[in-house]
Amino acid sequence: MGNTKYIFVTGGVLSSLGKGLASAAIGALLESRGLTVTIQKLDPYINVDPGTMNPFQHGEVFVTDDGAETDLDLGHYERFTHARLGMDNNFTTGKIYYSVITKERRGDYLGGTVQVIPHITDEIKNSIRLVSDGVDVVIVEIGGTVGDIESLPFLEAIRQFKADVGKENIIYIHLTLVPYISTAGEVKTKPTQHSVKELRSIGIQPDILLCRTAKQLSKDIKAKIALFCNVSQDAVITAKDVDCIYEVPLNFHQEGLDDKIVELLNIWTRAPRLDDWVEFVQKYNSPKYKVKIGIVGKYTELTESYKSLNEALYHGGIPNDARVELAFIDSETILEDNCGKILGDLDGILVPGGFGARGIEGKICAARYARVNKVPYFGICLGMQIAVIEYARHVAGIPGANSTEFDENAVDPIIYLMVEWYNEKTGKVEIRDVHSHKGATMRLGAYPCRIKEGSLAMKAYGTTEISERHRHRYEFNNGYKEILEKNGMVLSGASPRGDLVEIVELDDHPWFLGCQFHPEFKSRPMSPHPLFREFIKAALERSRNKTP
Repeated sequence: MGNTKYIFVTGGVLSSLGKGLASAAIGALLESRGLTVTIQKLDPYINVDPGTMNPFQHGEVFVTDDGAETDLDLGHYERFTHARLGMDNNFTTGKIYYSVITKERRGDYLGGTVQVIPHITDEIKNSIRLVSDGVDVVIVEIGGTVGDIESLPFLEAIRQFKADVGKENIIYIHLTLVPYISTAGEVKTKPTQHSVKELRSIGIQPDILLCRTAKQLSKDIKAKIALFCNVSQDAVITAKDVDCIYEVPLNFHQEGLDDKIVELLNIWTRAPRLDDWVEFVQKYNSPKYKVKIGIVGKYTELTESYKSLNEALYHGGIPNDARVELAFIDSETILEDNCGKILGDLDGILVPGGFGARGIEGKICAARYARVNKVPYFGICLGMQIAVIEYARHVAGIPGANSTEFDENAVDPIIYLMVEWYNEKTGKVEIRDVHSHKGATMRLGAYPCRIKEGSLAMKAYGTTEISERHRHRYEFNNGYKEILEKNGMVLSGASPRGDLVEIVELDDHPWFLGCQFHPEFKSRPMSPHPLFREFIKAALERSRNKTP
């Protein structure tokens, strides 16, 4: 393991305080000092992974290059750092227990009684060690809130970890809430005191407190928290609410967080270089232009369902000097007769990924509106399939065009479950059908794609060879390639063998593109994804050309 250092991030008082963002920001600060980092999420829920969880409950599923379906916080980790994450960067209670039970059935424990301590806690500690090689610092975020019954085995494991690796190689950072009570006109420290007391009762003394609050904490408040929580005053950090999440590393740095971390871990580093973060935040906060993008989906009530997508759109605005305003539109509200009214003021229309038949006709209306009215259109995953169905129905003269996902008996299954396909990653032919295990029917993770010369996609990427991350079950039906191409649809991207269609475009349109993959997973604040950059550029041109 070498001399790897460990930072464990826990949360108290209530959920959704931003542990994921805090962990990502800590990673960014340590990288700015020349250290290599990786970040891991340990989640207390019993699902083996979030792949089958409803986005309303859990937000988006983030997909890594190796095809892991993970918690959305891994998206924050990748966007804020240079770490490339995979299967071993997200463990759940389900995954841990699954592994232990498998070992028990196999006879690995030699007839012993299998218990939470040591077997479950050892498995958790082993999962942490899996990501420890070759990095200076491992940041581990423990999901849930201190006091939750399900997170106890994880907290016990990280308590033991200190004895395993030595106290000089580990620190605990606790994120807590310091609420402002407007009627009293003051902030209250009691929730933080109780949360730390709870943590200490199970043997963990936090070294640093991140205090989530609406107002800057005064020296007196910090002193009070330090006294009651048994930490030094310079280890009480104000984690102030921000308008732009990319300000978090800068705020933490101003509060002295990175100085305190390297001091406690006894690491020598260079001075932090945060110029690119400062420049990004300035551009983000003061753009010259603005564009309005409509996201036509079915999880629009909870914007966390499209976390990476939202961020990728904001990133795409930066090189165009534009603020991207997002309008979330429930596709179930869109009908043929109200389409123009709902979508009329948009500069660009985006139909994102999704599963199931609900709201599909509304999405098809949106794609048709964008095509006919020359509004820049970006279809991602399901959004590409929607564009293909719409074009087949209304341009190529195939009124029965549909996906077998929405209608098993579709007359013209333009989109279908490809029973046999060649997997470029394994070099094997995959066989699947509707009865296959849900996860086994998915195309997950990074796959190569070859792009046609002179296409919109080629202009964006500047290359003909790309690799992008996928998360889908249904594919373009090659039996309809010829008729669609004859009617003007450009199939501009495909797998190297040409049997999996990856990108579709239209020539007689300012910007109309659909891709089978999820480009949002690879967009970064300092390097926006080329497709998002070009989509926003086209939307900005439309915005400028509008008659006042």
